Amino acid sequence: MPVVPERSRYVFDVRRAAEGEDLVGVGADLAPETVLEAYACGVFPMGLGDSGGPPLGWWSPDPRGILRPADLHVSRSLRRSLRHFEVRVDTDFAGVVAGCADPSRSGRWITPDIVAAYSELHRLGWAHSVEVLQEGRLVGGLYGIAIGGLFAGESMFHTATDASKAAVAGLVDILAADGDRRRLVDVQWRTPHLATLGVTEVPRADYLGLLADALTAPLPAPFR
Repeated sequence: MPVVPERSRYVFDVRRAAEGEDLVGVGADLAPETVLEAYACGVFPMGLGDSGGPPLGWWSPDPRGILRPADLHVSRSLRRSLRHFEVRVDTDFAGVVAGCADPSRSGRWITPDIVAAYSELHRLGWAHSVEVLQEGRLVGGLYGIAIGGLFAGESMFHTATDASKAAVAGLVDILAADGDRRRLVDVQWRTPHLATLGVTEVPRADYLGLLADALTAPLPAPFR
């Protein structure tokens, strides 16, 4: 089971945020208790400087991109691709984070401080990775934070066609295995790439309600 850190000294209250405003705070730190408190309140960290550098921003998008496990869409072409991949969980967290943080990627924002913070959360049992391998080689994956029935996706990458989509499909298999419909994947913002998988958008107020329900669900077995 995850190791519960001390209580955070920071309070995150997005109910006072302006409608449609994504950035809801600046400052604080990346201590495990701070990051976990933020996710439980519908907030996540990402730097405001170049390539995700300081100052540290705290975000709660309005609208919010979400994936309900029952809404996952697997196209025929993706289904064919899945036959060529092996999906694993928490076997190469560092490799997945490194793939996501590749400096050659456009829009990169994963700094060494972010890597250190989420690596510590992985050590404590809160951050998890889904790896996609092809012929024994890591070709894609995703990582994020699991709290109860919430999986807050942070980033994903691929070096083989459909590998990141295979990671999402593998994640949904984990969340849906016991049929608990409270579970939820937070993807932060909906992109055209994610929309093809069934990702939708909801207003922040609706997301907070879904989040509250998700947090009452138990952790999926592979994350315990």
